[in-house]
This record gives sequence, C-alpha cells and structure tokens, in this order.
Amino acid sequence: MKDITGMKYGRLTVLKKDHKDRRNEWFWLCKCDCGNIVTVSGNKLRSGNTSSCGCYQQECRGKQRISHGMTESKLYTIHRNMLSRCLNPKNNMYYRYGGRGITVCDDWLRFEGFRDWAIASGYEEGLSIERVDIDAGYCPENCRWISKREQYLNRSDSHRITAFGKTQTIAEWAEETGIKYDTIERRINSYGWDPERAVSKKKD
Repeated sequence: MKDITGMKYGRLTVLKKDHKDRRNEWFWLCKCDCGNIVTVSGNKLRSGNTSSCGCYQQECRGKQRISHGMTESKLYTIHRNMLSRCLNPKNNMYYRYGGRGITVCDDWLRFEGFRDWAIASGYEEGLSIERVDIDAGYCPENCRWISKREQYLNRSDSHRITAFGKTQTIAEWAEETGIKYDTIERRINSYGWDPERAVSKKKD
C-alpha cells in the first residue's frame, strides 16, 4: 500500500491513515480546502470520484439552472433524492449515504448528465437506481436500474426469517403476504413479534 499522506486530491489534502474496512481497504483522514475533515477511501481519492468534502457538489447545485422541463418527472425526483441523501446532513437517510462517504460523481450533479445516462441505460418508469457496490458512490460504473422487487431482495440490511417451516428474506415474505417490508421488519425488530405473527397479521 502506497503512503499518500500529504498528497492532495482535488480539494482534499490527506492527513493520515484512519482505518480499514471489511474488504481490507484503507480509509484516509483528509482536510478539505473549506476546512472540513472527512474520511475517504484510497480508491475514491485516486480515481477522482471524491475530490471534496461535499462542498464542491453543493456549489454546483447552487449554480444549476433548471431548464430541462422535467421537474415533475419521476426521474427528476430520483435524482433530487439521490443528491439529498448524499449531500444534505438534514436528510433522515444521510447517515447511511453521505455520512459514511457515499458520493455522487461530478457528471451527475447536474440533472442533465444523470438524465442522459439514465436514458442510455434503459431507464423506465417504475425502476429504481441501485449501486452494485454498496460501499461505493453513485456513478455510471457502479449503478444500474432494477425493479422494486429486486431492490428489496438486494437490500444490505435484509435478512432471512423462518415462519411456518419456511425460511426466506423479509422481502420475499412481503411479496408473498402483501404486508409491507417495513411493517414486517418493524414488528420483529421494534415490537419483538415472532416471525409467524409478523408475517400473518394484516394490521398492527
């Protein structure tokens, strides 16, 4: 592993090694030109996927002009929510995205760049965007369009439960019973219900 302490990547100056993740990849403590301190993986620094603490993206968003005529479209909502999860600390999902280093590539900061990729990649109404590597950011190389069912099955926090002699994921139980995924998960994790009750009772 090359020591990159003191090197600068975009607006980030590397201060020191911080930790290794479960894939044995080093993360580095960096100081942004704006003064913020962030932790970024070595791969993201070297690839240029992360070049600031998020301040550059915020500046780009402030300069963006809405001239595409798609502000009411589902695709525009997907793009807006993606940016919010990664860039807005007030978003209730920020801790799972921007808060742990998930970024949006520069070309996708503008809706037009994201729209062009989406159309070329087979986007259709009803599909959701998924990151292939859940520890990497939003960029063409790491994203694809999938159905809602596929998204549930691929969730990083999904787990299998056994009820009535059958074991399957919560997403599969939700599809089979018609009970929402979040409802089943809440019943088990928050209410302490046993799996059979969680997947059989229609209403709390």
